[in-house]
Amino acid sequence: MAEVLRFERLLDAPVATVWEWLVDSEKRGRWFAAGPMEQRVGGALELIFDHDNLSDEDVPYPPDYARYKGVRAHEKVVRIDPPHLLAFTFEGDRNGVAEFTLTPEGDRTRLVLTHSGLAEAARTGTAGGWISHLAVLHARLAGRGVPDFWALHRASEAAAARGDLQGP
Repeated sequence: MAEVLRFERLLDAPVATVWEWLVDSEKRGRWFAAGPMEQRVGGALELIFDHDNLSDEDVPYPPDYARYKGVRAHEKVVRIDPPHLLAFTFEGDRNGVAEFTLTPEGDRTRLVLTHSGLAEAARTGTAGGWISHLAVLHARLAGRGVPDFWALHRASEAAAARGDLQGP
């Protein structure tokens, strides 16, 4: 049975700014994965994972994650309505669709990430990853640093294993 994960965060930036952090390769690379995106339904999205860009300090990849350094995923935009909605395949549609919705709340943005069609076996690992990446996005938008992404990721995976999607 396919799983659905839902994350909700209130971010310290207006919708237009958060949108840029979703679609701009350089900005996206500072919290998730860089790569070009064709901003249209059916458009190509390449995700280039280099978690060295996520920590402010020089933190080596843990040995169990080193195989992911530089991995390129070729995804497809399935829904887009700038600057409020972006959805794309995840792992070439083998692991569902990640959908981001942005709603203004004053000068802040409510981000809802729904990852649907997720393989049950991937639920905890994917949840831990999203918790980590959303925490980095929140920190970047608030002007805070992220000293050690991997420490954050370990804490996020532990939170996901407990069923806590808010994270550490």
